Amino acid sequence: MVAALLLAMASGGKVSNVVTGQAAFQDYRGEHPGQFRKITVADLPEPFATQSAGNGPQIVPRPQGAWPQAPAGFKVELYADGLNNPREIRTAPNGDLFIAESEPGEIRIYRGLTADGKAKESSVFLTGLHQPFGMAFVPAGPMPRWLYIGNSDSLVRVPYQTGDLKARGPIQKLADLPKAGYHWTRDVVLAPDGEHLFVSVGSNSNINDPDTHGNEFHRADILTFGLDGQFEKVYAAGIRNPVGIAVNPETGELWCSTNERDELGDNLPPDYITHVPEGGFFGWPYYYTGGHPDPRLKGAHPELKNKTLVPDVLLPPHNASLELAFYEGSQFPAEYKGDIFASEHGSWNRKIRTGYEVIRVPLTDGHATGEFEDFITGFVTPDGNVWGRPVGVAVAKDGSLMVTDDGSNSVWRVAWK
Repeated sequence: MVAALLLAMASGGKVSNVVTGQAAFQDYRGEHPGQFRKITVADLPEPFATQSAGNGPQIVPRPQGAWPQAPAGFKVELYADGLNNPREIRTAPNGDLFIAESEPGEIRIYRGLTADGKAKESSVFLTGLHQPFGMAFVPAGPMPRWLYIGNSDSLVRVPYQTGDLKARGPIQKLADLPKAGYHWTRDVVLAPDGEHLFVSVGSNSNINDPDTHGNEFHRADILTFGLDGQFEKVYAAGIRNPVGIAVNPETGELWCSTNERDELGDNLPPDYITHVPEGGFFGWPYYYTGGHPDPRLKGAHPELKNKTLVPDVLLPPHNASLELAFYEGSQFPAEYKGDIFASEHGSWNRKIRTGYEVIRVPLTDGHATGEFEDFITGFVTPDGNVWGRPVGVAVAKDGSLMVTDDGSNSVWRVAWK
């Protein structure tokens, strides 16, 4: 399909131009702040239309003068550097920023803001964790009593009171989770009713059939647990790797950011961001993007074909979409209120790199119409090397957007000028 530039306003007046069709499958060379794109089911190629690529990033030091690029009116500041594998980031009720440093198994806190945009204070809150990623303050509100943490193999918690810079008690293990394996991140989110937790668990493979691979049990799922760690149910299934999950504060719906399967070609299948209904099935491993069968499991489970949901927002395949956050701050212009920001860690299974950016998904009344915006770009050098890889996003108490980057081991702050 020839690319189209839609000049009519969309998404409640938030979007004025959208690149569609094949041009929406851009790589890093075409990612520019402020550019909106939309991929639809009709744009998808056939499986194996291109040969599968092995093109992992070559991480290099940030070149002199290289800096994340933002749309006009925004500035990007280096809030902190020298971290060790910073992954998910959460904002505490008092504004402290909790960052999971997954490789050393620590949770680090940053507090405050200097005149030049740096953190005023830093503290190691907790050590002795096993590849921590997701974090949730419980109960919701200004006075939580616990910090829940998703290790790669367990759900744990520690006592916490607002303002603590060190954990005030030992780690309490609540539940076992499927062990690391192929996908190890475990995000954790408190449900709107405050009575249970959503926990995301990615698959243990690219395309293994759970019917014949027992190590896929309770994987490629979003699970629910009681606050005491008691397993409750599989909330939604067939989601190959739902790395980031979040509750939409406007609608109360659960949303996820998903890494889809590899090795079907450069432009298949799309990663995605979507709301997740209870009982929803998104296809893995038998189908993708609605009832499209994966040819590697041809004929398996035909009864699931018409039950496979089409995600709300289709992203460039292999983007590696990670944490997402709803913008509820007041610093950005009003049209950003309620929108989603998500970190795109970047491809390895694409001939020319895609991702390596932060995107924005505009919402109207809490719902998406498929467009997304290249919001923060510039993490790839002109010759295709990579110096930055966004992982986590969170809205700071002052309304700025905080982004963790495990390529340069930094935290970036995006503010409205």
